[in-house]
Amino acid sequence: MPDSNAQPLGLITHDEDIERASRSMKAMSHPLRLKILCTLGEREFSVQDIVEEVGTSQSNISQHLAILRDKGILSSRKDANRVYYRVSDARTLRLISMMREVFCSFCS
Repeated sequence: MPDSNAQPLGLITHDEDIERASRSMKAMSHPLRLKILCTLGEREFSVQDIVEEVGTSQSNISQHLAILRDKGILSSRKDANRVYYRVSDARTLRLISMMREVFCSFCS
């Protein structure tokens, strides 16, 4: 039986916020996309830098970057023939940090 004196958790209550959170979580749920986000952190990387850090093909990385960009999780800028990516919202990094606290068994 729930405790009637318990404080409510900070849960999402508005439908539009639930939809936005669901879309973002779905986009971030792929292991490679989460690895890309963790690699970027608060920094900006070119596609080639991300390929080198993550360790897969450029075409594979580009597909996942496009998904993250289309969902508004990443922003990009072009400089000559290079495209640079960064996490577009600090709240995404806070979420990843919370996931680290919850799921990482050997976090320092």
